Amino acid sequence: MITPADEALLRRAVELAARAVESGDAPYGSLLAGADGAVLAEAHNTVRRERDITAHPELKLARWAARELEPAEAARTTLYTSCQPCGMCAGALVRSGLGRVVFALSTEQLVDLNPASGDWPVLVQEGPALLAEARRPIESYYRPGD
Repeated sequence: MITPADEALLRRAVELAARAVESGDAPYGSLLAGADGAVLAEAHNTVRRERDITAHPELKLARWAARELEPAEAARTTLYTSCQPCGMCAGALVRSGLGRVVFALSTEQLVDLNPASGDWPVLVQEGPALLAEARRPIESYYRPGD
């Protein structure tokens, strides 16, 4: 359930998105708040400026949280973001252990506003293959002594 306090922090994420546009970047902004609602870190999209396809604000904050927060503290945080996280960012958010994500604009709404944002090519994936070879480094790392 989204509260008035959540809405206030979401408005800040939208402000960060607007600032990104002023800087020549894509219109996405995010912030990470602690359990008490205090802002821990902020970021906006810098994909164009940095020529880095991973420079999404959600991914930047997931990395920050994984480096700077203990797992129990990360689990009590909320990420506020101007747009629903993409698949890349969602995966990083899960791996970083953040507790909650609140977004202002859904992916479907984004695509309605900008149809090109939903026009990604399909990635062909083939496998699995070479199980006997590929399992060795995995087993040596996760089960050293077997």
